[in-house]
Amino acid sequence: MIDYNPKRFMMEYNTMKNELLYEMQNAFPLIERPFEAVAHKLNTTEEEVLSLVSQLKEERIIRQTSAIFDTKRLGYRSSLVAFKVDPSQIDHAVSLINAHPGVSHNYLRNHDYNIWFTMAVAPDSILGLEQTIAILQEQSGASDAIILPTLKMFKISVKMDTTGKRAKKEKVKRVTHKPLALTPKYIAVIKELQQDISVTPEPFKEAIERLGMGYEEFFTIATTLKEAGVMRRFATILNHRKAGFGANAMSVWAVPEAEGERIGREMAEFSAVSHCYLRPSYPNWPYNLFAMVHAKTQEACDALIDEMAKESGLSEYSKLYSTQEFKKQRLVYFDESFEAWERANS
Repeated sequence: MIDYNPKRFMMEYNTMKNELLYEMQNAFPLIERPFEAVAHKLNTTEEEVLSLVSQLKEERIIRQTSAIFDTKRLGYRSSLVAFKVDPSQIDHAVSLINAHPGVSHNYLRNHDYNIWFTMAVAPDSILGLEQTIAILQEQSGASDAIILPTLKMFKISVKMDTTGKRAKKEKVKRVTHKPLALTPKYIAVIKELQQDISVTPEPFKEAIERLGMGYEEFFTIATTLKEAGVMRRFATILNHRKAGFGANAMSVWAVPEAEGERIGREMAEFSAVSHCYLRPSYPNWPYNLFAMVHAKTQEACDALIDEMAKESGLSEYSKLYSTQEFKKQRLVYFDESFEAWERANS
């Protein structure tokens, strides 16, 4: 008779799930049968991994598994933007902002500048970044706007610690990238790599068939894109809250110009920090260093930010929590929707 222990089964299941999520967030293999390789690392079968990934997608814990590209290296101009919108007009403003194909993330945050979104415009944009933002500000009725492009990036790496084994701090590697001119063939591969893969033994099979190339050429181009920094990585992105990370705070800091790079690099070493940038400051916005912190609770976020303040010696800072997620998705690069939006709104 088999001794079935439900508690032990759930512990083993949760361990496998968390290990799988961590592995797929870090480095999803760009090979013919990637789920088989993941299974080998986790000492399980390809079938079990495929079944678990399908379940995690159904539960919306996994958002998607695809390439993560460097917007700037693809020729796009982008910025973080904050609008000050009357609370009674939030829904109207959000619908207009979200309709732009270059808006990938949009949140309501606990500040007078209450709508925060990321905006990108295509390399061939006629309107450009600033005019596009001005049009959205006018359409949405925002009384004020702050444009916060990246001046210096210290870290961009969204990896939730689902295992609890990650060190509190990790060194952030500095990588030198090879130059690359984007040919039509590279762009065609980018269009395929940015799509969410299917949960099948050979998830890249349909892409290479559409492209009319073999696996070797497809993965060689993908490697070239990565070496050039055009593709940051190929990985799984989670729905943070459904994965158990219920709080995220955009910590913003007023840092002396001479200290900005040193403190930025030190803050980026915290594993719970997914994004860390220097951005411009303004008379109505004194904060120039941004560090996005993720944790399971707001109390844990607060504790980490307080620790960052103590280590850095900074006293002028704020914590902007997201209270509602309006939009979160990958940009679709080289898509006709950008041109269509400009035709309709210019």
